[in-house]
Amino acid sequence: MTAGWAALVAAALIAVPLALRDRLPDPIATHWGPSGAPDGSMPFTVSLLFQAGLWTLIAGASCASALVNAGMLRRRASRMALGALLGGGGMFFLGLQAITLSANLDAPGWWQAGHLGWGALLVPALLVLGGWLGALLGRPGPDDLPERGAISTRKVPLRPGQRAVWVSSARNNLLVTLGGSVLAAGVGLTVLALLGGDGTLWIPAAIMLLVGLVGVTFSSVRVQVTEEGVVLFYGPLRLPRKHIPITQVERAWSEELFPSNVGGWGIRGLPGAVTVMLRGGECLVVGYVSGGRFAVSIDDAENGAALLNTLVARVSTGPGAR
Repeated sequence: MTAGWAALVAAALIAVPLALRDRLPDPIATHWGPSGAPDGSMPFTVSLLFQAGLWTLIAGASCASALVNAGMLRRRASRMALGALLGGGGMFFLGLQAITLSANLDAPGWWQAGHLGWGALLVPALLVLGGWLGALLGRPGPDDLPERGAISTRKVPLRPGQRAVWVSSARNNLLVTLGGSVLAAGVGLTVLALLGGDGTLWIPAAIMLLVGLVGVTFSSVRVQVTEEGVVLFYGPLRLPRKHIPITQVERAWSEELFPSNVGGWGIRGLPGAVTVMLRGGECLVVGYVSGGRFAVSIDDAENGAALLNTLVARVSTGPGAR
């Protein structure tokens, strides 16, 4: 299925421009400035080969990696990551080609190509939609979670009635810097749009503000384990937050995970198989009673898992045991 999708996207990236060749200028506009007007171009053949070649390289490397490392396909998180990469990437390239060809269609020259306008939002929307659908298609099937005997079952010794809390945090400084820079650029464009009355700046300003805000928010996380379960606080304002009730946890463990295992940086996967990847290495992994897992890259994950296992055992043997 993955190879078929990769081939289908590659065929579309080549066939559609060739079918419209007589209605496109040469060179064609390939870049648009903040005002929405074209400010860069490429020869038609170079543009066609660049998009098709880049997609073929990405899809081919992903498929080859899956074939070489067959074990990764036995893990739901890895299948979902591969599906998200190919689904989102394919839709991204198709959307990018669609708005590029639409703007250049029947234009006398590349400099007279149409403005992108709100159509520029189509590309990131297709990226998200394709990634979600690809991950959804990769979800069915077995999930090779570590066997109980293969993971640490260490618990924290607590006296009856004794309370304990574990707190840790992690931050990706590169993502913080990039997110902050994009957010600052978005604020600057917003100020220019307000002072100069240039309506063409609102679209790039809105995109930069959104991307920057998301980048800053999800570039750091604080994790807390208590008798109530696991709580994650995102960003400097500790918002939004995610709560995993203790009654939904079957077990927890520490595991070495890297971006290559889960499909990249940030929040990866769908509900039931999510990984918050801020840096490669030690991760706290929570196994759900209903199946599936949630992982977050965090320091001191082994002690967090040990306390969580202790609290889960206490709930399981207490008066209200499930």
